Amino acid sequence: MDHIVFDIGRVLLDYEPERAFVDLIPDAAERRAFLVDVCSPGWNLEQDRGRPWREAEDVLIAQHPEHAALIRAFRANWHTMIGPPIDTNVARLRRYIAEGRDVTLLTNFAADTFRETQHRWSFLAETRGATVSGELGIIKPNPAIYAHHVRTFALTPSRTLFIDDNLANVDAARACGWHAVHYTDEESLTHELATYGLA
Repeated sequence: MDHIVFDIGRVLLDYEPERAFVDLIPDAAERRAFLVDVCSPGWNLEQDRGRPWREAEDVLIAQHPEHAALIRAFRANWHTMIGPPIDTNVARLRRYIAEGRDVTLLTNFAADTFRETQHRWSFLAETRGATVSGELGIIKPNPAIYAHHVRTFALTPSRTLFIDDNLANVDAARACGWHAVHYTDEESLTHELATYGLA
């Protein structure tokens, strides 16, 4: 493979929204319900698409005024949701760079939280660059974001390997002519990378 492309959340960095609400919503069932029914993954994905946080909060507070403080806590406490690094994969990324391989990032991430996260963890600035959905206004698995990444970094799709924790994103990459690995655990990732000589 000439090009290796990493996702970030749950591939290079742990991501768990519940951590931001452990103290605010002590009951685990209520906490999970809030993150399913109010600050849902679908609502958060629109920030990854580029919607400003203030607008996102206002939309949701209009629907759930009784949860206004908790809704605003999502962005205020966002820094507690991301990390720590997934050390084995970060070590891989750095090893690939040290070996002279071409490494980039392709991620669904709000623009502002990506910059904060990149500032916290230097390895996110060590690759050749990143395509960030919130800066582009397009999210995976839309084929347009893969095409943008190819153009921006002059990739050859058939010589590109993508690692992502979301199967829909993996399938979309394959449909665009990339090789792709669905990251679920260390053992299976090591096995799959070995088939490319990258374990």
